[in-house]
Amino acid sequence: MRILLLGCTGFVGKELVPTLLNENHEIYIVSRKPISKLKIDLDLNKFKFIQINLSKEQNWNNENLINILKEVDGIINLIGEPIAEKKWTYSQKQKIENSRIKTTKFLMKTLKIFKINPKVIINGSAIGYYGTSLSDEFTENSIEGEDFLANLCKQWEAVAAEKPFFSRLVIFRIGIVLEADGGALGKMLPIFKVGLGGPIGDGKQWMSWIHRSDLCGLITQALVDKKYSGVFNAVAPNPVLMRDFSQTLGKCLNRPNLLPVPGAVLKILLGDGAKVVLEGQKVISSKLKNYDFKYPLLEKAIYVSTKN
Repeated sequence: MRILLLGCTGFVGKELVPTLLNENHEIYIVSRKPISKLKIDLDLNKFKFIQINLSKEQNWNNENLINILKEVDGIINLIGEPIAEKKWTYSQKQKIENSRIKTTKFLMKTLKIFKINPKVIINGSAIGYYGTSLSDEFTENSIEGEDFLANLCKQWEAVAAEKPFFSRLVIFRIGIVLEADGGALGKMLPIFKVGLGGPIGDGKQWMSWIHRSDLCGLITQALVDKKYSGVFNAVAPNPVLMRDFSQTLGKCLNRPNLLPVPGAVLKILLGDGAKVVLEGQKVISSKLKNYDFKYPLLEKAIYVSTKN
């Protein structure tokens, strides 16, 4: 297939692009960054690239972009400002929202204007859709939460649903993505390696996670398998408590797990965004029971990530 990738040039894209190329798909990557700044360690001749800022509506009239949209069989849209990189000021919340909702709205509007019907559109979302809870368990059938992230995911999914009538839409509500070279695990590894690791907060909050290889496998399968339609929780089948995550990481690194990060410190660093980490949510998938996860258990996922 010919696939257009939006927002796939960072932590997830680093593995997703090679995975798609290994499946013999033809890849078009769109990014506002120059090609030299991409985190993708590949021969540049293996994919086609267009540098354009898709957050500006006028750029969707770009002739090169329209021609690519007309050619592709599928679109993978994971575009969006990182959620937990910076403190949630008013302007940062606006960035987080606009980067997802406005850009996805421009995409759907452009497809309709030019009567383009890709076979499949895979759109990102997050398990933040369900809000946070220390005790509830959420599946794809659970109702949405009421906090900032829940409203963001709800709006993002609603805009994605405005896709062309004949395009199959797959929405992945993605959990905490694990791999050693980025994301949550990438941030925790250096601290644990010097023996200063420990759980964040009281350790009683749930972490619903997925190894990056499994996420890339899910996306790749959903491109070609028509059974994938609608919403799926992209999480491994065994969520864990933060204290167990911390213990497992310490064990895999043969390092102590003694120094918890106080919730108050995280609130200073992330503001309202600390709630996501300190309260968490237990999410499972009722629709991926037959998916063959490479890393269904945390210990194997962390062990493989830290030994590579």
